[in-house]
Amino acid sequence: MGIPYGLLVALFLVLMLAFSSLRILREYERAVVFQLGRFWKVKGPGLVLLIPVVQQMVRVDLRTVVLDVPPQDVISRDNVSVKVNAVVYFRVLDPQKAIIQVENFLAATSQLAQTTLRAVLGKHELDEMLAERERLNLDIQKVLDAQTDAWGIKVANVEIKHVDLNESMVRAIARQAEAERERRAKVIHAEGELQASEKLMQAAEMLSRQPGAMQLRYMQTLGSIAGDKNSTIVFPMPIELLKGLLEPGSRRGGE
Repeated sequence: MGIPYGLLVALFLVLMLAFSSLRILREYERAVVFQLGRFWKVKGPGLVLLIPVVQQMVRVDLRTVVLDVPPQDVISRDNVSVKVNAVVYFRVLDPQKAIIQVENFLAATSQLAQTTLRAVLGKHELDEMLAERERLNLDIQKVLDAQTDAWGIKVANVEIKHVDLNESMVRAIARQAEAERERRAKVIHAEGELQASEKLMQAAEMLSRQPGAMQLRYMQTLGSIAGDKNSTIVFPMPIELLKGLLEPGSRRGGE
């Protein structure tokens, strides 16, 4: 006795509905389940059973997303136009909010990252963008994380990759760096002269305390001059000797 054709069709439909109600979610996936259009619960990972027609689900990936922010035109606080691009690392912490609170959390986070990058960097000067990149990364990350918290998204890190300048600005920075190096060289030279003058003053004070020390120094100077192979020798005359020669003449003139 054969099975009626209508019963076979009914069994086939039941099996199709049973298979269509089964979902398998990976370890990093969650299912946001809606029942008759209203949020029901978040399920997964593993095997998920859904009531056909009555329940629908949306898959959400919980892995960290690497978002490349395209180059943005930024005008710094000192009115310098630069192009800056960055990379943002974020992940979904609350699948319910990520699906219900925003239409497309990937696109929304991307647009928010671009506007935040321009807004934060526009408050700083060019030198700060080039020298204090770590602090700026932290500032952008805090602003993004505070705004995406309502979407159930956690911004873990923000990294500024490139700060592109035009050729004229590059040349101006090179001239500024050269002038800075020259300024440092002059300051170092002036500090050396100051230290040398202080040491000479200390040496003069020490020599003035002992008259014999000046004579010894005088003899050392003569020895060093005689050691040089020069045809002309400049013979320094001590002031004390001149005083000794002038004093008898002045006395005779007074008499």
